[in-house]
Amino acid sequence: MPLDRRAFLALMPATLIACAANAPPPAITVHRSPSCGCCLAWVEHLRGAGFEVAVVEVEDTTPVARRLGVPDGLRSCHTAEVAGYAIEGHVPAADIRRLLAERPAAAGLAVPGMPIGAPGMEMGGRREAYATMLFDRAGGSRVFAEH
Repeated sequence: MPLDRRAFLALMPATLIACAANAPPPAITVHRSPSCGCCLAWVEHLRGAGFEVAVVEVEDTTPVARRLGVPDGLRSCHTAEVAGYAIEGHVPAADIRRLLAERPAAAGLAVPGMPIGAPGMEMGGRREAYATMLFDRAGGSRVFAEH
């Protein structure tokens, strides 16, 4: 049965959402210290989730984090860039996918510190509760996801 204009337009939002959900994620660039092993474990978490990851080894990630607007209080051990957003620390791939789907007006996401159980920080069955924070360039932040 052919679709009329009204039915076609009604189907478009669902079709666009389905296409976006199935699209491969954009490439992500991770800046990390060559001596940090947990950063490589996080990179493998991203690759396992389908991200194409480029790794740039730097002695100090602070200049990258500052350029991307990461507040000092949200810093961790590595800083990444994806689709115009900063990703600081052990952020789960699912949170990055949600960020990219929702496209909020923000500078990026951060998991401050190095919580046990976060991607790349697995230690057997041990887990700490932690939050992924959404932050802006003015230094404001709010909880984006709780884990």
